[in-house]
Amino acid sequence: MQQIDIRIEGMTCGGCAASVTRALKAVPGVEEVNVSLAPGQAQVRFDPADTDRKELEQVIEEAGYDVVR
Repeated sequence: MQQIDIRIEGMTCGGCAASVTRALKAVPGVEEVNVSLAPGQAQVRFDPADTDRKELEQVIEEAGYDVVR
């Protein structure tokens, strides 16, 4: 398993954090997701054999939020 932190902009409420959480948990290989509204960050634990950082960032952007790279 691998764990990464992804900085996210555009989340303004708990509903936003819940949307990002749902989107990330739907990705095959994702084991655990913790999204914090402040400071705007997702902590994701996943199996690198099933997914990678690029795919996780793309899922966040498809959910309507900006990834800070």
